[in-house]
Amino acid sequence: MATFRFSFGFGLLALLLSLIFALYVPLSANGQSLPPAPPPTSDGTSIDQGIAYVLMMLALALTYLIHSSSIF
Repeated sequence: MATFRFSFGFGLLALLLSLIFALYVPLSANGQSLPPAPPPTSDGTSIDQGIAYVLMMLALALTYLIHSSSIF
């Protein structure tokens, strides 16, 4: 009856091959480069418009408070 004996050389060869494949496979998977980032969707006008709305509401509230406090 024949028995399979695990030798040191076979284990070293298996370890070496597994290290080569572990290092080679991730490098070969990066064949495509990433596309450039898209341009920004806002050029700052929406921020300016939001600030303008807040200032107009503040002016409206101050006007209401000033006119409602004076009784003629």
